[in-house]
Amino acid sequence: MKLEMLIDELQEIVDSAVKMPFSGGKKVVNAERIQEIVEEIRTNMPQEIRQSKSIVADRSNIIAKAKQEAETVVLQAEERAKAMVERSEITRQAQIRANETIAKANEEAAQIKQAANRYIDSVMKKADDELSLTLAGLRKTRHNLKSYQNKGAKPTGKTNGSKRNADGTDES
Repeated sequence: MKLEMLIDELQEIVDSAVKMPFSGGKKVVNAERIQEIVEEIRTNMPQEIRQSKSIVADRSNIIAKAKQEAETVVLQAEERAKAMVERSEITRQAQIRANETIAKANEEAAQIKQAANRYIDSVMKKADDELSLTLAGLRKTRHNLKSYQNKGAKPTGKTNGSKRNADGTDES
């Protein structure tokens, strides 16, 4: 995944940056390269969103196909039943089979729908989780970049959620 590679590259830049002496652990980073990477992330983000939309569309198609198959099975069962109306015993047998077929088709359609919903939910959750992680990383990088720009300091590169005190030390 392109976004993960870009985030890894950001992390590598921060990890390999040279520490400034007497700065409380601050590092010097290549701001131009960080800005380039952030732009690449922005460029690639819509692709991830399009993938999510495609997954939702696939879910709708799966459900529509299951309904169509169920309707086809029901129509076939009804046609068979009409053809057997000539004799009462055959008609009774056909009605029983038609009802069983309809029930089976409805059950299969419900199972297909449930499976499709579970699959789509898991894919959407995974996409949501990945996008959340990417967004959190971007926000952290942006915050560090702003701190660097506003204070003349450089980003810490820490991603463990620690906060900075006014004196520049980490708050755990």
